[in-house]
Amino acid sequence: MTRITSPFGSTSTALEVVDGADLTGRRAVVTGASSGIGVETARALVHAGADVTLAVRDTAAGERTAADLRRTSGRDDAVHVAALDLADLASVDAFTAAWEGPLHVLVANAGVMDTPRGTTAQGWETQLGTNHLGHFALATGLHDALAAAGDARVVVVSSSGHAASPVVLDDLMFEHRAYDGGLAYGQSKTANVLFAVEATRRWAGDGITANALMPGGIWTPLQRHWSAEQRAAAERQSEQAEAAGLFRMKSTEQGAATSVFLATSPLVAGVGGRYFEDCHEAEVVEQLDGLHGVLPHALDADDARLLWDVSEELLAAARAQG
Repeated sequence: MTRITSPFGSTSTALEVVDGADLTGRRAVVTGASSGIGVETARALVHAGADVTLAVRDTAAGERTAADLRRTSGRDDAVHVAALDLADLASVDAFTAAWEGPLHVLVANAGVMDTPRGTTAQGWETQLGTNHLGHFALATGLHDALAAAGDARVVVVSSSGHAASPVVLDDLMFEHRAYDGGLAYGQSKTANVLFAVEATRRWAGDGITANALMPGGIWTPLQRHWSAEQRAAAERQSEQAEAAGLFRMKSTEQGAATSVFLATSPLVAGVGGRYFEDCHEAEVVEQLDGLHGVLPHALDADDARLLWDVSEELLAAARAQG
């Protein structure tokens, strides 16, 4: 299997990635598109001609973002806002039930990180429930719309944080071990990659492929659950890493580039089940080099199948309970 590379890199921006692309007639959904890299992902897709729905929990913030995207693109009818709370299955099901017509691109961008111990509306651990199960319900609920597109792409924003933990299938919700926000985040980000692996295996015959990505180190609202001390420590670590040449922090425009690359580039047409960073396929490694690389447990086909089955069972049980 040839590793995919591109002319773009860590300093490329989302708008540079779509320069010259024509997405006219293509429809996209971007979750979490009212802040951070979600805004810039949506902006690039709109500028390239796509019709984009901002799927957001805070619709007022979504409308402000939509107004900005319409103004900067000059495309008043191309940006839409829809309510979506990934931590509530009822909200996800309402979104998918309301969708009409084909869907060419689904960018699973929204997420939470390092949250205190908590649960979603269905009682699932907050980070797995939001980052994985919410998006799993969304993607599976939109399967027919994606299949109708004929060449749909699902783009899943993961993280180098996947290195912190594999998916612990016999204790997904931290019921039998001490809760650790970092481990819970890592597990959810591994789950994101495993979803892309199994979705591609199951859905490639329907013309649907899915890939996961690491956007890079970016200061966004994702870090809102950190204490002042955690933020200060992270800033010191990033400064030291930059000085050592391990990585550089990115702007939101740069952070959105790999998502947009996977959503639009002909270089990944028909390609799925892989993990990308800096607009290149990441190397499989036993230990990350700074933020770079993907660990084998995130691409494990057996774990991907098992997680899919467990995810389906959790959704079915939650829906049965109403």
